Amino acid sequence: MWQRLSLRSRINVLLALVLTLGLAVNVARLVLEAGPRVQAEDQSVTRLAREFVETIVTGLNETADPEAGLNQIIADLKRLRHVSITRQDTAAAVDARDEDDDARSVPAWFATLVHPETTSVSVPVSIRGQETALVITSIPNDEIAEIWDGILTQLEVGSAVALALLLITMVVVGRALAPLDALSRAMKGIESGSYDVHIEPSGAPELAAICTRLNHLAATLGAAVEEKRQLAERVVSLQDLEREEIARELHDEFGPYLFTLRVHAGALMRLTKAPLPDPEGLRKHGSAILEQVHELQQFTRRILDRLRPIGLAELGLREALGALQRLWTNSHPDVTIETTISQSLGETGETADLTIYRVVQESLTNVFRHARATAVNVSIEPAERPAGGQGGRDYALVRVRDNGRGLKPDQKFGLGLTGMRERILALGGTLTVASGEGGVTIEAMVPTQAL
Repeated sequence: MWQRLSLRSRINVLLALVLTLGLAVNVARLVLEAGPRVQAEDQSVTRLAREFVETIVTGLNETADPEAGLNQIIADLKRLRHVSITRQDTAAAVDARDEDDDARSVPAWFATLVHPETTSVSVPVSIRGQETALVITSIPNDEIAEIWDGILTQLEVGSAVALALLLITMVVVGRALAPLDALSRAMKGIESGSYDVHIEPSGAPELAAICTRLNHLAATLGAAVEEKRQLAERVVSLQDLEREEIARELHDEFGPYLFTLRVHAGALMRLTKAPLPDPEGLRKHGSAILEQVHELQQFTRRILDRLRPIGLAELGLREALGALQRLWTNSHPDVTIETTISQSLGETGETADLTIYRVVQESLTNVFRHARATAVNVSIEPAERPAGGQGGRDYALVRVRDNGRGLKPDQKFGLGLTGMRERILALGGTLTVASGEGGVTIEAMVPTQAL
């Protein structure tokens, strides 16, 4: 039941319970204090009445008719409201609760609760040697009625004040928690993909701050979703461009190789039909076929390396990068390539290995195509998680620095670097390119396998 109540209802119910409990405690305090209060009143009234009676009956025997004087005294004392005085030998003690009209408005259970026993005092009187007594009985009806009226007043006033406080608090709490409804609607909108929601900050400072943060969160999520959409479009576009480039290379290079092989194979077939063998012609066409096959192998190796680095999965990242360095060193012996892989890098995972390899491969390709550098430094080492990076993952810092001529101010990234940046962003990393007079530095933060 409690779990089904809203926050507003919970606050109102708790406040109502607190107010009710406070009123009940106050009334209970009055009830508990009523008994001692009535008892003290009884003792005080009884003592005063006894002293008064003892005083007035002192000279009673000196009168002409002491008996008539005593009866007159008793008759006069019946006018007292807080006590009842009777002769012990003529009448029993009177139940004071039945004689006082004020007591009729007090419930009997309450009167019994605060005054369970009647307080009586006997004052001995001697009339010409005959012993009698006056019985003084307290009648605390006025005090009990006063206490009961105080309790009723406390209940009425306390209930009115509690109800007013509850109503005021309900209004205040309702206005203070009004932004929660707007927050709920905004969250439902965000959940359904509507990121243009805006909540006017209102209510308590904490709720206003939450509204502001939710507006910022919605805007950030919207920007992230749009960036993700654009990233997916660019990735698809880059994949199409890469496929188009591979198809063009297959058409421009693979086709001529096959045509040349066909020509030389046809020439060999014609030579076999000649009446006299031509060893020189056979040797010539055979050598040409072997040369074309070798070129086809090299071409196929380049295409396969672009699609998937040969030996990366089998030999590992270090050996694959070593083979890549030797390949470039053999083709460009005038350029010094230094590769450093930190021993603390550890296992990075297949996806991270391929990404690191591609970053180094594309960076070296750009260096030898455009930079005119004489030295290249490649370093790979573990790095701390960058700002905004995914938690629970390690990162590898890949840095490729050359001493070439650098980039032009308005130079745009080619297809390779653009594809690398999009790939790394999709993985949750970053790629930056810094150019200066000392050359170009490419830094990539590549997420590795999860912890």
